[in-house]
Amino acid sequence: MKKIILISLVLSACTAAQINQAVTDANQVLGTPPPLTSNEVSNGLKEALVKGISQGADLASQADGYFKNPKIKIPFPPDAQKVEDKLRALGLNDQVDRFILTLNRGAEDAAKEAKPIFIEAIQSMTINDAWGILKGQNDAATQYLMKTTTAQLKARFSPVIQQSLNKVSAARYYEELVDTYNKIPFTEKVNPDLNTYATNLAIQGLFTLIAQEEKNIRENPTARTTDLLKRVFSAK
Repeated sequence: MKKIILISLVLSACTAAQINQAVTDANQVLGTPPPLTSNEVSNGLKEALVKGISQGADLASQADGYFKNPKIKIPFPPDAQKVEDKLRALGLNDQVDRFILTLNRGAEDAAKEAKPIFIEAIQSMTINDAWGILKGQNDAATQYLMKTTTAQLKARFSPVIQQSLNKVSAARYYEELVDTYNKIPFTEKVNPDLNTYATNLAIQGLFTLIAQEEKNIRENPTARTTDLLKRVFSAK
């Protein structure tokens, strides 16, 4: 009875914050981590996405980052597939291949500028969104980012990709190919929007790499390179 009275007196002299801290300390001593807070979940997912974007953008922006990665390589525009087929049939393989190479070089160059655009978009993720994403599929955070930011990203990324296409002469090569095709007798004239096509596929490629990194962080403990990532994703 004396022990019970003594414990009660000690607890009554402590604030709620002190008691909570004491419980947290005891849990840590016993090897039981305290429950995740909403801020930890939100910050952990943002950190994972930033890591995925940084990794993805760095991979994509390397020489051949798009061109030699079959998952994200940008092919000749499907709307102008008949242009490619006809020109190759006429023996213009080198010109077509040169265009496809420069198209991917443009995406690689633009990917260097993509990182801050994507990271800014991530910061708008709410705490409520984060809880749902944590328990979701291996690409849940990437899917959320695609759903909520793609339109904005396209608007901001479009001038970046256009500048990059011009820089590597992809736009000029494409115009030359289309002009050559349009001069062929009895062919239906084409003039697809190269910028929109390249922008869509460049962003799609980056999301593919981001999803790949997110899946890796979720499934592979060694990919969780910070204490926050380890804590959030080990509690999933």
